[in-house]
Amino acid sequence: MYDPVQLRTFLTVAQTLSFTQAAARLGVRQSTVSQHVRRLEEATGRPLFSRDTHHVELTEDGEALLGFARTILEAHERAAAFFTGTRLRGRLRFGASEDFVLTRLPEILEGFRHEHPEVDLELSVELSGTLHERLDAGRLDLVLAKRRGPGDERGRLVWRDRMVWIGAEGLRVDPDKPVPLIVFPPPGITRARALEVLEREGRAWRIACTSGSLSGLIAAARAGLGVMAHTRGLIPPGLVRVGGLPELGPVEFALLQGRRQGRRPTPASDALAAAILSGGDRLSRPA
Repeated sequence: MYDPVQLRTFLTVAQTLSFTQAAARLGVRQSTVSQHVRRLEEATGRPLFSRDTHHVELTEDGEALLGFARTILEAHERAAAFFTGTRLRGRLRFGASEDFVLTRLPEILEGFRHEHPEVDLELSVELSGTLHERLDAGRLDLVLAKRRGPGDERGRLVWRDRMVWIGAEGLRVDPDKPVPLIVFPPPGITRARALEVLEREGRAWRIACTSGSLSGLIAAARAGLGVMAHTRGLIPPGLVRVGGLPELGPVEFALLQGRRQGRRPTPASDALAAAILSGGDRLSRPA
């Protein structure tokens, strides 16, 4: 009843919330993306997106279709792998940003391990800035991390969101005192963004806590030590948005693939990249 190609297009639009970005990722024209979505809406008999010239959002029925679409595509991919008889092997060095520790990324990795048990998957969880450096140095094969900032278009867009200030419930930032910051150490991308926007607005700041782990930052924030810059869709339990501070702007998460000794990415790297892209909407949902 539902065409896998159309479902894959639907998931890509749901992840990027942009018909233009979805077309770029899929390597097709925007008119093709619109056609796939229209045909899927005809098949379901329901509108899947509400859209105008500036915004694209999932409807309630679109949200409901997400789970069904993933299940159908996963079954389709399992059947294709079974009958083609292809088995991936080798070592795959995958790096993921700290941001995804508390999301459903482990579910995606578990599914990949189940489908490709002969791939030796090595996972590194680091700051996005560190992951970029390790990929450039040839020490990782695939990276899921924040883009470095405006103008950085490397890799394939997985998810776009906004960064916000968060802290303990009831925390108020005194406008006459330096902003108490809870930050990753350099080269943390959220740290750099937080300092940049505060300095641009002429707001004084001080470092209240530095930690290389997300759990350490969350503990400090829950204790009321200060505020931290974080992705809006991944706010941890026990923390809330804090107002009265400069806007932090958008953030984009992308998949970047390395090349070993000048060769193209390995089949294992391609397979994990495909699994993450097809399940990318789960990355914006806490586990």
